[in-house]
Amino acid sequence: MPAGLSPTELNRIDELVTTRRKIKQGTTLFSNGEKFTSLYAIRSGFFKTCLTTTDGREQVTGFQMTGEIMGLDGIVNDLHTCNAIALEDTEVCVMPFDRIEEISREVNALQHHVHKIMSREIVREHGVMLLLGSMRAEERLAVFLLNLVQRLHARGFSKSQLILRMSREEIGSFLGLKLETVSRTFSKFSDDGMVEVKRRNIRILDIEALKLMVNASSCH
Repeated sequence: MPAGLSPTELNRIDELVTTRRKIKQGTTLFSNGEKFTSLYAIRSGFFKTCLTTTDGREQVTGFQMTGEIMGLDGIVNDLHTCNAIALEDTEVCVMPFDRIEEISREVNALQHHVHKIMSREIVREHGVMLLLGSMRAEERLAVFLLNLVQRLHARGFSKSQLILRMSREEIGSFLGLKLETVSRTFSKFSDDGMVEVKRRNIRILDIEALKLMVNASSCH
């Protein structure tokens, strides 16, 4: 929510959330090609967005968590361009886009806020493109872990501990790496004392070492 709104404006924005929906693990919130009607604020849980490639494989395009907004991909052509699948039992707030546009005309701060969210999404995707274009496997995984822990920390979670809601295979698909490479890189991080890995529980032991690895890469 944008900060510094009057009670009247806050009440108007409150009207945006028409329903809450519970989405079970493994279930789809929206699909590629489906008509776009709403944005979704994730109230609890984790999602992945993905596409099916022409040869039937799944390509993961992103991971979204509690406090983030989904569905922005549908604004351009009134159609969703990916599938959004729950990685655990989740709850979302449904915000019909026509209501958002209507209220934005009255509450300028809301319009500005929506633009900011969209801009953040573009910057994030741009970052992913750079990541896949130029980095070695270790650097890609380091960026992924740092980004995840930073987003979780911004939502009040631990700075160093996280539970991966996605599989090694899904991480590989997102980062453009084979499953074996992801597993091998996790082992290397563990051997080097940078992270402690217990299946899906990850503890970052040396955040500076991870940052150094990424920074060294961006200087090349």
